[in-house]
Amino acid sequence: MRFTFNKKDRLKSKKLIDQLFTEGKSVTAYPLRMVYIGTTFDDGSKVKAGVSVSKRSFKKAVDRNRIKRLLRESYRLNKSNYFNNITTPFALMILYIGKDKPTFGQVETQMDQLFEKFIAKISKS
Repeated sequence: MRFTFNKKDRLKSKKLIDQLFTEGKSVTAYPLRMVYIGTTFDDGSKVKAGVSVSKRSFKKAVDRNRIKRLLRESYRLNKSNYFNNITTPFALMILYIGKDKPTFGQVETQMDQLFEKFIAKISKS
């Protein structure tokens, strides 16, 4: 897996996102929360991911977009470390649930913790 976040790696299906929030399980490493569900994809992808930031916590679109960029970049850099060895395809949604603006270093360390918890949880079941 390369350090990319292409169009085929993005979670865009409205049906799948709705299913993710109704039936999915979650893992939290504050201020990040990941909701995931095992599924199959037509294009053969292993993982599709999306990011989201609450409009209630961050009123200005500039702030929300910056945090989403940080989340996507951290995911892009860390996904090859964690998702190369998984066999089941997953749909992921990474949510920022904090109240203050993070730095890239904070997001990256929390993303590592989040992925560690995720891998531990799926390997148990």
